[in-house]
Amino acid sequence: MTAAPSHPSFFELRYYRLRNGPQVERTNQFLSKTYLPAAVRAGAGPLGFFGGLVAPQMPFVLVLTGFRSLAAMEAAMDKMLADPEFRKGADAFDSMTELSYIRMESALFRGFRTFPNIQVPPVNDGQPPRVFELRTYEANHAKASQRKIGMFDEGEIDIFRKCKMTPVFFGDAIAGANLPNLTYMLAFDSLAAREEAWKTFLNDPDWQKLRVKPGLSDAEIVSNISGSLLRPMPYSPIR
Repeated sequence: MTAAPSHPSFFELRYYRLRNGPQVERTNQFLSKTYLPAAVRAGAGPLGFFGGLVAPQMPFVLVLTGFRSLAAMEAAMDKMLADPEFRKGADAFDSMTELSYIRMESALFRGFRTFPNIQVPPVNDGQPPRVFELRTYEANHAKASQRKIGMFDEGEIDIFRKCKMTPVFFGDAIAGANLPNLTYMLAFDSLAAREEAWKTFLNDPDWQKLRVKPGLSDAEIVSNISGSLLRPMPYSPIR
C-alpha cells in the first residue's frame, strides 16, 4: 500500500537548453562544482541532474531540486545568493564571452497527497546508472487534472510499484508552461526493464479496472501526454 501521507513538499524542474560543444561541459561544470554544493549548504534537496537519452530539444541538462516548503525554498535561495562561493562560481558562469546556455526553462510542483516528497532510489555498490522516465499529463482544465491526480492517489501509484517501477516523484504543476498539468518520474534498472515493466502495467488487471471507471478515461481527463527518457549525470545524487 501507499505510504501514509505527510505534508507535500515543493520541487523545481529547470532545463538548461544547450548547443553541442563547450556549453555542455561548461554548464555541467557549473552545476557540479557550484550549484550542487551550494544548494546542499543552503538546505535544499533531494537533488538530481539529468541529460536526455530520448527526448526533444537535446542537448540539455535537467535539474531537479526539492524543498520542504515554499518558505524553505525562499530561505535556500536567499542563502545561495549570500554564499560567497556560489556567487563567485555563478559570476564566472555568467561572464563568458560566449553564451553559457541558450535558455533556461523552469516549472514548480507540489507533491501529491499520497506521494508528497521526492524519493531517492537506493544505489547498490557497482550498480550502473538507471534509466529515468519523465512524463507530463496535460488537461483541458483544472478539475480534470485533479481527477487524474486522484487516480494516481487511489491506486495507480501502487500499481506502478507492483509492476516493478520505481517512482521518484509525482507533482502537480503550480507554475510553468502548459498548465494545468502533472508530471512524474519513474526509475528503471535498464531500457529492457522499462519495456517489460510497462508491458506488465498495461496488462495488469487492477489497472484495467481503474482505467475504465466513470470519469477516469484518458479522453475525459488528459488532453496531451509527453515524455522523455533521461540518464543521470555522473555527479547526480539521484542515479
